[in-house]
Amino acid sequence: MSVAERRVAEIGPGLVVLVGVGRGDGEAQADWLAEKIAHLRIFEDKGGKLNLSVLETGGSALVVSQFTLYGDAQKGRRPGFDDAALPAEAEPLVARFAEHLRSCGVPTQTGQFRANMLVEILNDGPVTILLEKQP
Repeated sequence: MSVAERRVAEIGPGLVVLVGVGRGDGEAQADWLAEKIAHLRIFEDKGGKLNLSVLETGGSALVVSQFTLYGDAQKGRRPGFDDAALPAEAEPLVARFAEHLRSCGVPTQTGQFRANMLVEILNDGPVTILLEKQP
């Protein structure tokens, strides 16, 4: 991952986690999400079944703050982001999420909050899952 042509994070095999923080989200959601992702069995075992977690594979995580996940394009032609948390609320929750993921044992790197990031992904799979914890 690069910001202004400078590499700020890089991982090997593992997960790219796009994190959107919504209005009203809190520490409980950040902690729950980190635990869930650390233990989610989404990597193949020797039999080809999704039975292994990122912890069991020795993988890493790249955490990318992504407020645009809360884009609502149901009306008009331009998405609205009213459901996304304000940066002052979102930044500490993204940091808490990343730190909790590390405390679970997952080597974790992060992007730069509010920066225009170039994220290069070699998607071997793919497995893409949307996780949401309701307040």
